[in-house]
Amino acid sequence: MELMEMLLVVCPLVFFASFVDAIAGGGGLISLPAYFITGMPAHMAIASNKFSAAIGTAISTARFIKSGNLHMKTALQTAVIAFVGSALGAKIALFTSDYYLRIAMMVLLPCVAVFVLLNRQQDDESRFEQLSKTRVFIGMVAIGLLIGMYDGFFGPGTGTFLILAFTTVLGFDLKRACGNTKIVNLTTNVSALIVFMLAGQVYYAVAVPAMFFSILGNWVGSGLAIKKGAKFVRPVMIFVLCLLLVKIVYDFFTTAL
Repeated sequence: MELMEMLLVVCPLVFFASFVDAIAGGGGLISLPAYFITGMPAHMAIASNKFSAAIGTAISTARFIKSGNLHMKTALQTAVIAFVGSALGAKIALFTSDYYLRIAMMVLLPCVAVFVLLNRQQDDESRFEQLSKTRVFIGMVAIGLLIGMYDGFFGPGTGTFLILAFTTVLGFDLKRACGNTKIVNLTTNVSALIVFMLAGQVYYAVAVPAMFFSILGNWVGSGLAIKKGAKFVRPVMIFVLCLLLVKIVYDFFTTAL
């Protein structure tokens, strides 16, 4: 595929993926296949996607920080733990098949989608301030390690799972949960991007133009999430969870066949 054709495929999909990711996570489910469609080698596609996604995520992160819709201390502490968790997950991935994880995800994802659909009462109210310091500490460690390991081991939907964890485990409202998620996800994205850049895997001719579409998508999406709150974030989260379920089921059965 010629460079111009690559850009015509990748850039619009990256914009939409970034828009979705800024609101509810899971944008990689849309953007990464866009890079694969161009015929890039797998490592180059992943690296180029990480380049545009990481810089775009930095924009939405900055916007959430400016709006004050996050809890900086909790987000940063969780990000440090997630960095370690992601490294552990990547190491585990070297020795473990993802077969059983895919089966577990096919069972869990419909349950998570139903939970998001039905759990309406605390989306706009924060319970975080009512939690004990012990509960908060254990919650941060659990979120950082488990979801960080998931991101390093498997990856798709990490942002969505972080939002769910920040709301259910630490009691944040959806807006602040989205802001906290951006800090954590940006940390793991940058870590992986450094590795890919040092390995020379980023195809800058596509990744740099796509970066601008990623920035635009993240800007628009984060603005809507901040302005509209739970009533806008929830439907997008359910869309991402359904998309993730379809991808996992498809990958599972195509691999099995």
